[in-house]
Amino acid sequence: MRRTNEIIGAIGFSSMLIRPGDCSVAMGLGDLPIAATSHFLNVMESAALTAIAEFLDIGETTRLLKIDLDVLEAVGIGAEIRATATCTEFSGREIVFACEIYDGDRLVSRATMKRAVVERVSFLARTAAQSIIGKSTE
Repeated sequence: MRRTNEIIGAIGFSSMLIRPGDCSVAMGLGDLPIAATSHFLNVMESAALTAIAEFLDIGETTRLLKIDLDVLEAVGIGAEIRATATCTEFSGREIVFACEIYDGDRLVSRATMKRAVVERVSFLARTAAQSIIGKSTE
């Protein structure tokens, strides 16, 4: 990571239009035509990645370690939600973000997200090796 002293306070933004296929009913996650909660996570992750993209070295990326998500309000089909992710902590290879999602002026969700910085190629190699080892023991 470059310029790690500047990463605290970095802010990223992301948005998503909720379409019929994004609702809980369409995804088999409930019987209400509201945005599936998993989409809140998606738009928050996108905002977090945007916040730190300029700080990552070539070949680095991040992966989700933990999220503490509060869903405060429901969002219907046709809503355009906007997420912000602000970097609040950086220690070693772990980054913490404070995230919020709005529908207009209405706060609909907030979360604390922890991500780990990983070197893309070696991470994928380890993941592939673990999959091969797991299949050979079946």
